[in-house]
Amino acid sequence: MRQTLTAALLSAVAGIAINTSAQAQGVEVSISCGAVGPGLELCREGVAAWEAETGNTVNVTTAPNSTTDRLALYQQVLNAGAGDLDIYMIDVIWPGILGSHFVNLAEYIPQDVIDQHFPAIIENNTVDGSLVGMPWYTDAGILYYRTDLLEQYGVEVPTTWQELTVAAETIMAGEREAGNDRFWGFVWQGRAYEGLTCDALEWIDSFNGGSIVEADGTVSVNNDNAIQAIDLAATWVGTISPDGILNYAEEEARGVFQSGNAAFMRNWPYAWAAGQAEDSPIRGNIEVAPLPRGGYNGVHTGTLGGWQLAVSRYSENPEVAADLVNYLTSFNEQKRRAIEGSYLPTIEALYSDPDIEAANPFIPRLYETFVNAVARPSRVTGERYNEVSSAFWNAVHATLSGNGDAATNLASLETELRRISRGGRW
Repeated sequence: MRQTLTAALLSAVAGIAINTSAQAQGVEVSISCGAVGPGLELCREGVAAWEAETGNTVNVTTAPNSTTDRLALYQQVLNAGAGDLDIYMIDVIWPGILGSHFVNLAEYIPQDVIDQHFPAIIENNTVDGSLVGMPWYTDAGILYYRTDLLEQYGVEVPTTWQELTVAAETIMAGEREAGNDRFWGFVWQGRAYEGLTCDALEWIDSFNGGSIVEADGTVSVNNDNAIQAIDLAATWVGTISPDGILNYAEEEARGVFQSGNAAFMRNWPYAWAAGQAEDSPIRGNIEVAPLPRGGYNGVHTGTLGGWQLAVSRYSENPEVAADLVNYLTSFNEQKRRAIEGSYLPTIEALYSDPDIEAANPFIPRLYETFVNAVARPSRVTGERYNEVSSAFWNAVHATLSGNGDAATNLASLETELRRISRGGRW
């Protein structure tokens, strides 16, 4: 097996997982797949099916689960012009950051196939007229809750963050009195990384506090509604959420919730399949709902997430790599992934598929949440998005940690974002 720059970098940061199927008489390409939840196994299964159909061979590598770490790694590899990794799994916010390194997939994939996907996601993945990523699955933050505990304590599904706070306090007090001193009311993503940007944007948007930077480039984050949202979230730390929440990412939150030690959880849809697995302690006792509003004048929201597959322009076999991308993002593959892993399709027709509804009924039920999710300001900020998001999550994390209140920290953030934007000229 060849030793590559990509393999060395991936091995150093996250370890490497190689597809061990026998070498076929064909072309060898490589793909980086995420390992959160069932994602890696589903990727391997899809790859194996394509290998069987084409006679080609695929090296499957893993990347860091943290989107922040993964972006840094990808930038290292791509900026070096390395052609060892053919297909990249990229976040919905990365086309504007990494797009110059990827081929135009519209030159390899038929237009009628592209047209099956949500137009907004295709538009998001189009940079300077080039389709740099094919949508693989979409995402939006949702609220998970324990149906058995809500029934036991006579608690309704909360529709506002204030209601959630009270419900979490009630259930947590009862469970701790019953002897579970490790039980918490609400778990979410509080680490200083991109996941906190997603959570905090949901809080702010639900209070009608804007999108950090608006579509016209205006820095909007320093406003009374945003301040109220972040200050409320800060009250959860050490009360309904553990102090350690400040270092939680998706899997840490899921681990606590799925072990039966939390009443509510904010996470992505992938956590549904894991929570309903045969070996899950909470199997049959979980449900999902839109995230709460910021008071009764607020809105239900969820941050737009999702992942795309992109082909490196440094690849020696872009046509073969694009064929694998076409296969993995196809109708049948997206249907399989929705049923087996609760990954949300980017093909609209699948939201009325009876097999998907039977396996994961929340997918069609929360359709409006997914298609109306709030977008992070990556399109308007372009290559500076990473700086914007980092400044935002650090300001929020400082507030959650008790290092200043939201009013102080968001005022400082506004100044920092104006500096990054060079006076509003993104």
